[in-house]
Amino acid sequence: MKKNHFLAFDLGASSGRAILGTLENGNLELTEVHRFENQMQQVNGHFFWNIFSLFNELKTGLKKCIQEHRIQPDSIGVDTWGVDFVHLNKEGMIISLPFAYRDSRTDTAMDDLFQLIPKEEVYRQTGIQFMQFNSLFQLFSMVKDQSSLLEITDKILFMPDALNYLFSGEAVTEFSIASTSQMIVPGKTQWQADLIEKAGISTSILTDLVDPGTIIGKIKADVAKETGSTQVPVIAVAGHDTASAIASVPASDKNYAYISSGTWSLMGIESDKPLVSEKTLAMNYTNEGGVEGTTRFLKNIMGMWLIQECRRAWIEGKAYNWDEMVQLAIDAEPFRFLINPDDAVFLNPGNMPEAITDYCEKSGQGTPDSHAGIIRCVYDSLALKYRYTLEQIRTVSELPIEKIHIIGGGANNRFLNQLTADATKLKVIAGPTEATATGNILVQAKAMGALHSLAEMREVVRNSFEVEEFLPNPDLDWDEAYEKYKSLVQ
Repeated sequence: MKKNHFLAFDLGASSGRAILGTLENGNLELTEVHRFENQMQQVNGHFFWNIFSLFNELKTGLKKCIQEHRIQPDSIGVDTWGVDFVHLNKEGMIISLPFAYRDSRTDTAMDDLFQLIPKEEVYRQTGIQFMQFNSLFQLFSMVKDQSSLLEITDKILFMPDALNYLFSGEAVTEFSIASTSQMIVPGKTQWQADLIEKAGISTSILTDLVDPGTIIGKIKADVAKETGSTQVPVIAVAGHDTASAIASVPASDKNYAYISSGTWSLMGIESDKPLVSEKTLAMNYTNEGGVEGTTRFLKNIMGMWLIQECRRAWIEGKAYNWDEMVQLAIDAEPFRFLINPDDAVFLNPGNMPEAITDYCEKSGQGTPDSHAGIIRCVYDSLALKYRYTLEQIRTVSELPIEKIHIIGGGANNRFLNQLTADATKLKVIAGPTEATATGNILVQAKAMGALHSLAEMREVVRNSFEVEEFLPNPDLDWDEAYEKYKSLVQ
């Protein structure tokens, strides 16, 4: 059987990678060819992404693949985080750095929009959970502020679509990334035009929607020359990183929940249809697009961001590595302090340890007096948040949930995996860790005819990657801790 090579560009909010996938005889091998940092840039009090620097890093990744690894990929594909977008003018030029979703300009945007359109109506038309940084609210904040940037915008493109555009010159919007915007019809490749226009946003700035796995064009001649590549296809993979990650869940049935664990923890189920009701509105769950028309019914949970920001805050006094932080948590007293990880104070506090300490004090728990206590607080709280989320999902899921698949970089955290099994009382299956890149690559393989279905993609994952199982351990009283946790979030 022919050996196929696909190059995935996987960009997160803190780093990016170029991962080469080699598919042969139903097995996939991954090779990291380039890694780079990604950080928000603060300019004049606002936070942005440097789209031009990111594109240069992707070109470097393609060049390294060809020159250092001696492999010309058959195609390329890009996935990123959701909601953020670039602005193009009539000449097709990017006219501003894209705002980052943690920017404060949307702080009041949801309440402002709900004065025009009832909250219930927005959810009914989109099925997307309310988060202040959703693209709808980002654009509405620009309308409200009479942004001069919006006035000269001819088109917007979400981050993976913008990078595809820089590679290919083709401007389209991929379904899974568009579904994070709160601007499409639930489960359909169709803009929710009435809602968008009621918000004062012109639908003329939106481009055509395409399904994951669409070949949108070829690498432009100038980019090919610069990188030493041939003009291979550019594929709109599942452009939202979580959509790509979920495509690589190594499940053979549907009786599971997943946690895509990284900076964010995305916890949910894969559904054949959107789940939009008064109940899902009250719980604030989202219905985002997946591969082969599936819906990712899930909750965004503030994940390893909490730990990452603690480490960053402490780095001058003590530069912990990740294993050291886990060991501190293991040695600390469990359940002494708990937080609601999704409280707004943790979105972008500047000093995460202070935010956690303040939360604990204000909620009557006292004050953590050590790094170990803060770290253990985060891990316990995340595990209990997963249990809380699981119980909510069970109230609307048509299928039983018998296990939890944890995928992504966070699947390497064996301590949190075990806490998750303990808290939820379910078996946890951890892996693959390179879930997003794997899903990206397999969607490319399907687009290029090397694979033929989502089921076949998941069979490749099962054949190619080892997973680790964690069974519930009854040593601690998680039920008592859960009652304490619920008192904080209800």
